[in-house]
Amino acid sequence: MKFRAEINVMPLKELLDPQGKAVTSAMKNIGLPEIYNVRIGKHITLELEAASKQEAFDKTDTACKKMLANMIVEYYDFMIFEM
Repeated sequence: MKFRAEINVMPLKELLDPQGKAVTSAMKNIGLPEIYNVRIGKHITLELEAASKQEAFDKTDTACKKMLANMIVEYYDFMIFEM
């Protein structure tokens, strides 16, 4: 079976997000001071083959832990969709 994983990787909430801080400051400069606490991460989409949705979940989780997210400074979540 074919599956698609939609993955979000974000900096840990406890850590400073320099990109997010810069964008938050820029919002004030463009007249949007009501936008604050911006956090910037990455969105990853991948397709995979697996025998079941659980296997697709497990493979995606392994990919996130071993390559797609830096577990020291980031966290991730994802959803699996059957294609």
